[in-house]
Amino acid sequence: MSPLLNVTTHSFTDCQAQAAALAERIAGGLREALDQRGSAVLAVSGGSTPKALFDRLSREPLDWSRVHITLVDERWVPDTDERSNARLVKARLLQNAAAAAQFVPLYTGAESPEAGLAEANARIDALPRPFDAVVLGMGDDGHTASFFPGGDHLAEALDLDGQTRVLPMRAPGAGEPRITLSLPALLETRALYLLVTGATKRDVLADARLGLGAAQHYPVRSVLSQTRAPLSVYWCP
Repeated sequence: MSPLLNVTTHSFTDCQAQAAALAERIAGGLREALDQRGSAVLAVSGGSTPKALFDRLSREPLDWSRVHITLVDERWVPDTDERSNARLVKARLLQNAAAAAQFVPLYTGAESPEAGLAEANARIDALPRPFDAVVLGMGDDGHTASFFPGGDHLAEALDLDGQTRVLPMRAPGAGEPRITLSLPALLETRALYLLVTGATKRDVLADARLGLGAAQHYPVRSVLSQTRAPLSVYWCP
């Protein structure tokens, strides 16, 4: 299958409509998982982009007590830190009906991502597989999850034949040390979504799909070009 045929783009005129549509789509997949398998697993990104999505999704009527929620990546900071992805999930997604969900954080409290790696891997390995939905974001530099340009474990994280599901990551543009699910782990999902907002990121995404010039090295291109999991892009201005 051509990678271009593996990507479907949904464009919206405003971001509330985008959030509502994606929340409904994700909730439908979670309900189907609960009906068919008795449990569901959702992996989400942090940052500012998914806030409206989390607000909408938290109100979706389903049996959240049987849903596990984890992160695709995390800054190596406690959830008392304002930059913590876990803090965002607790504040915006684990609210309303979704407050009953079971949250599985990546940050372990260890001194470093490397020191906490074994425990983080064990937490992810304990979750049912495949995921029922994975929600990714993207930065202006073409990173997704913690797949940053220049990352010290970037090649390992993007290796489709890799066996490690969780990796540490340090990169010039990452700020704090990070921990991230690998690309093979993220692609082990029944539904893969990329949430993108703004004209700048729209252009970054278009360049990454074409793979011209510097864009051929954008880490998000690895998600766009793979054929294991069909990708749905949700964009708003």
